[in-house]
Amino acid sequence: MEFDRFKSEEIDGKLRQEVIGREIIPCDTVVLAIGQDNAFPYIERGIGIEFGKWDMPIVDKTTFMSTRPGVFFGGDAAFGPQNIIWAVEHGHQAAISIHNHCQGLPVTERPPQGMHLTSTKMGLHEWSYSNNYDPVQRQKMVHVDLPARFKSLHTEVELGFTAEQTAAEVQRCLNCDVETHFTDSLCIECDACVDICPVDCLTILPNADEHELRADTLAPALNTEQPLFVSGALKQTKRVMVKDENVCLHCGLCAERCPTYAWDMRKFAVLIPHADSVVPATVAV
Repeated sequence: MEFDRFKSEEIDGKLRQEVIGREIIPCDTVVLAIGQDNAFPYIERGIGIEFGKWDMPIVDKTTFMSTRPGVFFGGDAAFGPQNIIWAVEHGHQAAISIHNHCQGLPVTERPPQGMHLTSTKMGLHEWSYSNNYDPVQRQKMVHVDLPARFKSLHTEVELGFTAEQTAAEVQRCLNCDVETHFTDSLCIECDACVDICPVDCLTILPNADEHELRADTLAPALNTEQPLFVSGALKQTKRVMVKDENVCLHCGLCAERCPTYAWDMRKFAVLIPHADSVVPATVAV
């Protein structure tokens, strides 16, 4: 296969390329893999691999095996344009099927996914992640001046954040992988967590039907698609702790303020199985 050799250099802020020669690399088979079209001319059509629309192989979406046992496909070649994250996942799932196939096991047997919650507490009021609540607005992107933009339509408008802006912006992360965990038997109903919550997502009130709880919380929980967290009966008054998960910032102030450690911040992790792996299908809390 013959390739052009390029030389790249930056001139006046622009990347310029020029051909400086050619190189021939000997090959037995060349597979088109440019992400635009499938090309399987080297696969004989009479060996049991069936193809459907757009010359794409017919593939099981769970096992990623084709209609010929032992032949697997994934990524764009199997399901059309998707992003690289899905392609990697297809590779993991196909590897599980390939492992089972080589071991003589049914490819439909899939190891279960696991998950666990681990406390991030490191001390009385210390956590293993940055949990400083700061209502600061997002950093303002620096843009190229208008006269420079109009000189060329190829000018990159956004210049990006400075190191200082980047450091400040990452502090706005809501830590979606860190969740609040409440132990109702430890709660003394002091209302400290309710008082300090910056978004009023916590309320202690008598248990009732969901629509009543939604209406009686400090900030009415209007998103009915997001379930409320409702604790068990608290030992002092038999009321319940209600939390609107839709507006929680995961800031951890409730856990910092709680004098009995009824609130904890726990890191959530999904244990995705790989080929030849055994993952417990339980949740450790």
